[in-house]
Amino acid sequence: MSETPELETKRLKREVLIRIIKAFMSDNFAENVRLIPYDMRPKGSEVPFRCCVYKERAVLRSRTIAGLGFAMEDDDERTLLSDFANRALERKRPESEPLTVLQNACKGCPSARVFVTELCQNCVAKPCMKACRFGALDSNGNRAVIDNTKCKRCGLCMTACPYHAIVKTIVPCEEACPVGAIAKGEDGLAYIDSQKCISCGKCVSACPFGAPHAKSQVIDILKHIKQGREVIAMFAPALIGHLPCKPEQVQDAFLKIGFSAVYEVAQGADITAKTEAKDFKERLDQGQPFMTTSCCAGYNELVKKHLPEIKPYVSDAKTPLYYTAEIVKKEHPNAVTVFISPCFAKRREVLDNPNINYLMSFEELGAVLIALGIEIDAGSEKEFSYQSSKEAREFALSGGVARSVQAAWKGDENAIKPVLINGLDKTAIRNLKMYANTGKCAEGNLIEVMCCTGGCIAGNACLGIVKEAQKKVSDYGNQGQSLKTAGEKRND
Repeated sequence: MSETPELETKRLKREVLIRIIKAFMSDNFAENVRLIPYDMRPKGSEVPFRCCVYKERAVLRSRTIAGLGFAMEDDDERTLLSDFANRALERKRPESEPLTVLQNACKGCPSARVFVTELCQNCVAKPCMKACRFGALDSNGNRAVIDNTKCKRCGLCMTACPYHAIVKTIVPCEEACPVGAIAKGEDGLAYIDSQKCISCGKCVSACPFGAPHAKSQVIDILKHIKQGREVIAMFAPALIGHLPCKPEQVQDAFLKIGFSAVYEVAQGADITAKTEAKDFKERLDQGQPFMTTSCCAGYNELVKKHLPEIKPYVSDAKTPLYYTAEIVKKEHPNAVTVFISPCFAKRREVLDNPNINYLMSFEELGAVLIALGIEIDAGSEKEFSYQSSKEAREFALSGGVARSVQAAWKGDENAIKPVLINGLDKTAIRNLKMYANTGKCAEGNLIEVMCCTGGCIAGNACLGIVKEAQKKVSDYGNQGQSLKTAGEKRND
């Protein structure tokens, strides 16, 4: 059975990254990077995706540039891959925008539109025309027709048609983006408006050609390790759900890569839970009708760029990563800190936090392990010493943040009425805007916002099957003591 398009694009990204990492570990980084497109598509090889081997190599070149951490928008097509490799070695700080678009990989999809098919029966009732609020439908005598200058693509006519004769074509990346940050340029190819982009990565997951692409920081991280610097890994608990191993084996794998020490970001999640619970109580006491959580980087970017009216209702608590990085910097003031992340959105948070230097996604970690030949399920004698709470480890699951606040809550348990926004889309944003403008949320008073459907466990840079990962993280959480139980013991 062949892989789905999404899995195939992930496989290609992983293969390119593996080759970049192997080139970095070799004696001639620049030259071996230059050869990646030719090694992957040698002369006379089968061309699986594009019109010819030369187009294949051009796209692989673009993937390599993004894998080295650069934006394709700045590529003049004449700079050699070996030059990009040398620039990556000289770079002092990652580029500011996390995402780029490989325009030579972009299909240039036809624009989204609603149209009437030949299934239309030109019926007497004309339900489609009555459903349209914009006067975009008429009849040419044989079937209904749509005036695309008036059509808002709301889909009401599609729902009304008893024959399902009206259909909508979409552009996957544009359809997936909740804030309209990706669109076609004058050349018909996709581009990302960085002023609108919240780095959620939904376009990366949606595009079946793999054109939207994250800019990797792997070489920056490995460079510091190779130089003998103290480099600390801070991993999100969701990682345990996506790797076939125990926590102590994860720790061992990081040490084999060359990291000096390993921290679990769930440590910071316990601080976030207690801070949000305290913040929530104070707001309720002051008469505020509701509060939203503040852990999701994609949501925080949404508030900053598109939804400033809800800012007064967002918790003042910092993210688990923020508090964990504070702990690490106190204990290792001169260390290079790296967050091991399930999503791209955290790249923005990392760039804005002086206590965090780099981000390595779960996908990139997988490529590093393969490239270095590290067997992550091998035995380990080192004990995994971090004792985070059950709730902190389940932050990655939808509903996990709300449950952690409930566990840390000191007061009437019935006072908390959680509302889960399980995935940011246009409808969720519209609801958040309504809550902010009316100052009311009829559904409850503690609104947990997760950018990715399912939570961080389903982040756009994850590795495994989400349902399996959810169970593994739940099992991992059950190994820890409940925050509520710990609090009750302290009170006793």
